[in-house]
Amino acid sequence: MSPQFASRMDGVHPSFIREILKVTADPAIISFAGGLPNPALFPVEEMAEAAATVLREQGRTALQYSTTEGDPELRSLIAKRYAEKKGFTVDPEDILITTGSQQCLDMIGKVLIERGAAVAIERPGYLGAIQAFSFFGPDWRTVELVDDGPVLEDLARVLRDRPRFFYAVPNFQNPSGVTYSAEKRQAVAELLAGSGVIFVEDDPYGELRFLGQDQQPLFTRLPGQALLLGTFSKIAAPGFRIGWVVAPQRIREKLVVAKQAADLHTSTVIQRVLVHYLKTHDIDAHIARIRENYGRQRQVMVSAIERHFPAEVSCTRPEGGMFLWARLPEGCSSMELFDLAIARKVAFVPGDPFYVDGTGGNTLRLNFSNSSEERIEDGIGRLGLCLKEYLARRGGKA
Repeated sequence: MSPQFASRMDGVHPSFIREILKVTADPAIISFAGGLPNPALFPVEEMAEAAATVLREQGRTALQYSTTEGDPELRSLIAKRYAEKKGFTVDPEDILITTGSQQCLDMIGKVLIERGAAVAIERPGYLGAIQAFSFFGPDWRTVELVDDGPVLEDLARVLRDRPRFFYAVPNFQNPSGVTYSAEKRQAVAELLAGSGVIFVEDDPYGELRFLGQDQQPLFTRLPGQALLLGTFSKIAAPGFRIGWVVAPQRIREKLVVAKQAADLHTSTVIQRVLVHYLKTHDIDAHIARIRENYGRQRQVMVSAIERHFPAEVSCTRPEGGMFLWARLPEGCSSMELFDLAIARKVAFVPGDPFYVDGTGGNTLRLNFSNSSEERIEDGIGRLGLCLKEYLARRGGKA
């Protein structure tokens, strides 16, 4: 029997990164491919204590079904953190707890995208968002990113088409590592405020800054017109799959319906464990440790690139997050380079999947958070040799 698949599956492909991670299962390969936090920094003992306490003291309620919106205490703690760390007020009622921020993207697609409707995204854009939104058949509009954020002329042109929303990652963007400057944030907010287009601001890396000055979310400049996505995956435990979305009531109510249809609610016990951890341990000290380690790893990678990469290859210099972005000379193929790299036991993510318009073949993403400083140095050295070999074959300088 041959099953008849829904037509929505036609334009959606397996996660390119997940497929690459199968190739990198060989422990001999130094992988800069996955977007993984460093497991050496997970608060394992603290979470074990929190889980034991919750099950001992709250077991019969923690193991029960719960409300779709999420644990009230967790929502209040998230709102309190916005007030203390970012200086703006969020009503806990406006927060919806989700099964990772990836579920936010799926629900936003269900609620806001109709087949053929225009949707705006950065170029390059986050692959998880591209995959999630593609299920709903959007007509993509792209906004080019440069070192300080989006090209404003691109954004103005795209907004004239009245897309359902503009999805962006203004802090340490995945995949590029780019952070919007204060000037660009103000300009973007002004363009959006006059357009009526919803702004979907994804902020998974915002607390992972190790250079420069913190920037306020654009969400604060677009009252009633923006969604703000967050997650504990990068600052606590990705395996918990706890994310959230802050949304105005008229949108939040629709998101709640979409979540009810998907999974009823996010794990009750995991939410309770996280609440206990946040109340009894210093997450800011934990985040500071992550920042310190990632900052060193980032600097090792940047320094190694300066020594080993050919001058023709340009790279971003991220102020935080987990990634940097490299661009080969025009006409080069990062897919071809990938084959050479695997032969030398080093891996990265070719840039093609981050572009919805089929371009970006000369770009690649490097992750620095999930490798030791020694492996970063070794791996970048190997990749530098691959680049020189590849450019020499093409007749370019090495």
